[in-house]
Amino acid sequence: MHPDDDAAGTAPARALPATREVVRATVTAEPLDVAEHARIVGRDAAGAVVTFAGVVRDHDHGVTISWLEYTAHPDAAAIVAAIARQIADEFDIDAIAVTHRVGRLEIGDCALAAAVSSAHRAEAFAATAELVERVKQRLPVWKRQVFADGAAEWVNSP
Repeated sequence: MHPDDDAAGTAPARALPATREVVRATVTAEPLDVAEHARIVGRDAAGAVVTFAGVVRDHDHGVTISWLEYTAHPDAAAIVAAIARQIADEFDIDAIAVTHRVGRLEIGDCALAAAVSSAHRAEAFAATAELVERVKQRLPVWKRQVFADGAAEWVNSP
């Protein structure tokens, strides 16, 4: 049993209600900084800050990737904001930040940065996992992968 858990193994009630603040939810062509996302969601009431970095890998289905490009629908920023608001409303969190990158990305670049703060780790982990899943499922962002041989393919495009 963790010291923060009560005898039943559950987290104790919060001293103050969760603020459920969306501090950032956008799409940008600028490089992403996961540590910055963590900083902007930090709160005195938050005992946990969970981050996620979706990083460009060098392969897909056994084929070497050289670089990729993300293209977004004009409504993508509004949609990511709506997703973040839904997560904030559904989970007992203090703050949330999420950004998806567009444009050309190199191997190792961050394509999706997210951070969630909450009084307790379980809620922060659950909210972050659900945030990432919904962004991947619903955000109208399409990926063009360029292979080592120069060929390319679109992934998740309509």
